[in-house]
Amino acid sequence: MAEMVKKPVKITETVLRDAHQSLIATRMTTEQMLPIIDKMDKVGYHAVECWGGATFDASLRFLKEDPWDRLRKLREGFKNTKLQMLFRGQNILGYRPYADDVVEYFVQKSIANGIDIIRIFDCLNDLRNLQTAVTATVREREQSGKGHAQIALSYTLGDAYTLDYWKDTAKRIEDMGADSICIKDMAGLLVPYEATRLVEALKDGTNLPIELHTHYTSGVGGMTYLKAVEAGVDIIDTAMSPFAMGTSQPATEVLVETFKGTEYDTGLDQKLLGEIADYFRPIQEECLANGLLNPKVMGVNIKTLMYQVPGGMLSNLVSQLKEQGASDKYYDVLAEVPRVRKDFGEPPLVTPSSQIVGTQAVLNVLMGERYKMITKESKALLKGEYGQTVKPMNPEVQKKALGDEEPITCRPADLIEPELHKLEAEMAQWKEQDEDVLSYALFPQVATDFFKYRAAQKNKVDPTKADTENAAYPV
Repeated sequence: MAEMVKKPVKITETVLRDAHQSLIATRMTTEQMLPIIDKMDKVGYHAVECWGGATFDASLRFLKEDPWDRLRKLREGFKNTKLQMLFRGQNILGYRPYADDVVEYFVQKSIANGIDIIRIFDCLNDLRNLQTAVTATVREREQSGKGHAQIALSYTLGDAYTLDYWKDTAKRIEDMGADSICIKDMAGLLVPYEATRLVEALKDGTNLPIELHTHYTSGVGGMTYLKAVEAGVDIIDTAMSPFAMGTSQPATEVLVETFKGTEYDTGLDQKLLGEIADYFRPIQEECLANGLLNPKVMGVNIKTLMYQVPGGMLSNLVSQLKEQGASDKYYDVLAEVPRVRKDFGEPPLVTPSSQIVGTQAVLNVLMGERYKMITKESKALLKGEYGQTVKPMNPEVQKKALGDEEPITCRPADLIEPELHKLEAEMAQWKEQDEDVLSYALFPQVATDFFKYRAAQKNKVDPTKADTENAAYPV
């Protein structure tokens, strides 16, 4: 009998970032993470995704934690495992495009503080919005020997998104200097047999390693991973079972068991994974008990496949309609979403494009007239401030939004002056470390509030009780 050729699939663990972002609104604290790091470091993961995405905002805003401090502590604990982050291209971790100097400095500081792999995506798949971050990562690697640039394609369905489109894009990504490619299926739209075709097409178009990231929202995630691995995908993203499934990723232990004894055997130890799961289970139970984990997000929502709307966007639509006392308009809005998306050039629905399209669809339905009211964000998207869409936008809608203004055709960041020095000057009084200027750049108000809190903790002074007239502080 011929010997089995081993092609072990690699695993990226998401429990410290996307899993808790998807299920409990990114509320896992650094303190909850630290005790289990030692065990996680022994697993032999390809990488642990633990930073970026919404963790930065949530740390400062809700947990009163310095995200940079979290990264340094994780780096200290993970002696043998690569650390990975999610990076929104020119938007970094914020919601607007930043000047190139801020993007470059953020990449430099992320790597200096312990990140190995930077997964970079753009909500429109406009590769121009990714180039600065990729080039900065590659430059950092040449200088320090650390840093891997992975470009994530925001996976979506639509006329424009043919296998040839994905294959050509993969080729262009390789030409940009990226080290690997990720298929980022944020809405769980990639079904199993389509995954086979997609992975084969990408493998045909590029020699770069390919990683697959999905969410279990539509219920097909595990099967999709099975077909993708058989088609040659190199790495899959999974989450420890207490924070897996639902709107999170397929479960790590399930996939390890699935491939056991086959040519794709991960070689990971189920006993060790079991101990890690035991650690996270009480945290999951506590979140269920205090309402942070809503059982609704743990099931299957097949509407995501019917309407191509990510789970998080569905819940936004529900709450927006509820506030307006218009819950009965839910299905009208769901039907309006694809029409707005088409008018807007068929963008993938991922932060921030999903929020922009969703809110506009709600307005179109509630006003009883389409585009009677156009949000500031819709206008910016139609103007080209977020970049170029794959299909052209509806010229009538564009005209209605912009009037006589000309749309932008260049890379949006080409219009932004260098801003690092200006930002540094604005927040100088709060600066305790170089990284503070980046926290301020992304979330000026939230970061300032955090800096005040940090100062109060350090001096044991409560700024809200200060007697400013006599410059006396209660201690």
